[in-house]
Amino acid sequence: MENLFDVSGKVALVTGGSRGIGEMIAGGFVAHGVRTYISARKAEACDATAARLSEQGECVSIPADISTAGGIAALADTIGRRESRLDILVNNAGANWGASIEEFPESGWDKVMDVNVKGPFFLTRALLPLLEAAASAEDPSRIINVGSVDGLNVSGLGTYSYGPSKAAVHHLTRTLAAHLAERNITANAIAPGPFPSKMTAGIAKTMGEDIRRRVPLKRWGEPADMAGIAIYLSSRAGAYVSGAVIPVDGGIVASSRSL
Repeated sequence: MENLFDVSGKVALVTGGSRGIGEMIAGGFVAHGVRTYISARKAEACDATAARLSEQGECVSIPADISTAGGIAALADTIGRRESRLDILVNNAGANWGASIEEFPESGWDKVMDVNVKGPFFLTRALLPLLEAAASAEDPSRIINVGSVDGLNVSGLGTYSYGPSKAAVHHLTRTLAAHLAERNITANAIAPGPFPSKMTAGIAKTMGEDIRRRVPLKRWGEPADMAGIAIYLSSRAGAYVSGAVIPVDGGIVASSRSL
């Protein structure tokens, strides 16, 4: 039991790891002995975050755009040339788009679906050989998909493609869990509530205090909250958990009431 939450010595990839929730998860891994690769579309930001996290452990930047087939193939190829196995894949990279329903563009819908749904599936497929190489019955490889409470509840904002994309991520997670169990690979999803990030910076500025009041625990999420759930799912403590969608939201989903 003393090593129940030990993740040291594992190898992880966190997409969208240069900021926000991805950086929170990557930071937790690095601080606890995981050799952690982070990817992001903007190379300068990705490199800067990796340099900062490397002060606590081992973090490597691999800039990549996982909204394209070429970007996914390049990222998987780079990881494969550097590692013989991958213990943890965190599909966190995400996109959002807001507009009125009358003005919501097809390009905005497609961008969100490409990044949030297609990207995780095809990156997971590309990295299956490395995940299988790390997997065992006692210590499965882990896929952690980052969904959202907006995939469980309906947002009041005009982000019409975001919630459906995250609901798809949640069901993709269950599908992967069912089909990959025989390969000793688990799949789970985290559904964050309000956490500080570039994506939420706008609403934090205009609605931050109102959002805080609506959270049952009366606060926004903090880096330790996100790092903690990722470490749990990646450790021996979470080895028998698969196909779960876990809200990390201060009680928002649990306290939702129907009219």
